[in-house]
Amino acid sequence: MAVLSEEQEMLRDMAREWVVNESPVAKFRAVRASGEPRAYDLATYATMAQMGWTGVIIPEAFGGTDFGWLSAGMIFEEMGKTVTASPLMATTLTAAAIMLGGSDEQKAKWLPQLASGAVIGTLAIDEGPHHAPHRLATTVANGRLTGTKAFVHEAHDAALFVVAAADGLYVVEADSAENAGSVRVATRHLADMRSHALVMFEGASAEKLAAGPEDLLDQLLDRARILTACEMLGMAQAVFDTTLDYLKQRVQFNQALSSFQALQHRMADLFGELAMMRSAVEGGLQALDAGMMVAQAATIAKAEANRVLHIISREGVQLHGGIGMTDEYDIGFYLKRARVLESSWGSTSFLKDRFAKISGY
Repeated sequence: MAVLSEEQEMLRDMAREWVVNESPVAKFRAVRASGEPRAYDLATYATMAQMGWTGVIIPEAFGGTDFGWLSAGMIFEEMGKTVTASPLMATTLTAAAIMLGGSDEQKAKWLPQLASGAVIGTLAIDEGPHHAPHRLATTVANGRLTGTKAFVHEAHDAALFVVAAADGLYVVEADSAENAGSVRVATRHLADMRSHALVMFEGASAEKLAAGPEDLLDQLLDRARILTACEMLGMAQAVFDTTLDYLKQRVQFNQALSSFQALQHRMADLFGELAMMRSAVEGGLQALDAGMMVAQAATIAKAEANRVLHIISREGVQLHGGIGMTDEYDIGFYLKRARVLESSWGSTSFLKDRFAKISGY
């Protein structure tokens, strides 16, 4: 377990209490039933902004709280426990892109709006069915960006897109007058029932994030991998806790299921896997805050999150028996979300190859 400051403990406890009371799984179920394309509640996101969550990684000079990546990760872990849907992660990563690569003018323009929650941002990176961030056909000519991006999260309400092109990262202001009709969003439905979209940029006005390092895209994706792993950690913890409670309560042959040794062994195995996952994810957050070996730590964190959540989400459904397969029971939401997140920002095989490459093999 990471060592937390008093302020971080307060933030974690506040986030934990808030998601349970204000954003339980039942709220996601209700939003899903409404059929809204965005698949999240804007009022809930506005409350997150009021609590300062949108500015956790943003410096105080730009309206944020600068609490660091470990603090941000704790929030996303708690949100993962209740499969809370919101544009918070997409907006946080948009802020990260501008912090890493934006000019002073770009930072002054966008970071305060992202910190306050006034603007929703998102990343538009991949172009095909698999994560391939360096195989890009998107081009920019005379300040106009053209290309199609797949699996863009929370694109329907995004006013600001960070777009990966062949020659770098660009910012596209979707709702500006000069981009009227230049940015088209088409909903794409995935198993997790979240807000995903195909986004088509047709000569959209774009500003390059030209002040960052040469590996700006890789640094941004490392942050995406670590924060996604945090959400996955929260999901894995929730599935474990829910399954353990179910085994204690469910009675067969006049005995609680938790009394059967075979099931005890399976839960003990999952407990060990969860501890390994937590170590990897918290290690990624600490590497980000320290600025040391971030690429390696991010790759390990996401790869381990992929592996462990796949196991725990599958076992959670199986240990619930037949009811675990029904839509009426919440456990299935975690499995569906898990399968989508396992592919986001790199599958396990992609990440293993990346780790070997950055390690010199």
